[in-house]
Amino acid sequence: MRLLALQHIACEPPGSYEDELLIRGGELTRVLVDEGQPLPELDSFAGVIVMGGPMGAYEQERLPWLGPEKRLIARAVADGLPVWGVCLGAQLLASSLGAQVFPGPEPEVGVLPVHRTDAAIDDPVFSALPETFVALQWHSDTFALPDGAVRLARSDAYENQAFRAGSAYGLQFHIEVGTKLADEWGEVPAYAESLERIMGADALPRLLADVRVHEEAMTDLARTLFARWLEQVVGAGRLTSTR
Repeated sequence: MRLLALQHIACEPPGSYEDELLIRGGELTRVLVDEGQPLPELDSFAGVIVMGGPMGAYEQERLPWLGPEKRLIARAVADGLPVWGVCLGAQLLASSLGAQVFPGPEPEVGVLPVHRTDAAIDDPVFSALPETFVALQWHSDTFALPDGAVRLARSDAYENQAFRAGSAYGLQFHIEVGTKLADEWGEVPAYAESLERIMGADALPRLLADVRVHEEAMTDLARTLFARWLEQVVGAGRLTSTR
């Protein structure tokens, strides 16, 4: 099983999602879209992971590579190729399907509660969610639901935290990030400045402490959801994990 991962900054890889894929013997082809690496043809992939980044899904004039990437995502969805979009990836998925992406009324940053919707109860992937769970949030943009999409999760700040459109799933929140990866984010000057501007002085140590407390629960949930997506949507065989 071979998946394509589209990254928009080197420090935002698939994290625990990649861990779950690799333990199942899968392969990942990584494309750093922001660095100008070419987009491949989709024929040889079983699915596409679209990760986060600091840019907006609507910044095509500033970042011309967003246009071809969104067309690739739209083509994947139209062809029934499973897609897993995270944060910016969820926004790009929504935009690719004709929905609006726009700045929200205020940033949502921190390890915060997210709530499962009633529609998630019968979903083959998101039925694994507890009624309420915590996730790392780090975004200022939000999105409208594409036509025909099903809302699967919400938060107190933003109604659209996760959705399904056919075999494509979008997740606004991060549960794939552990303390080590969150610390790498904090080393990016623009990320650190944004964090301090939103959360105040000593924002990074406080955020890392929260991630550390909830790291195991978040990453276990990430692997559980991704395993279901691989099994139920991508069609991977089940693995008796020794982890």
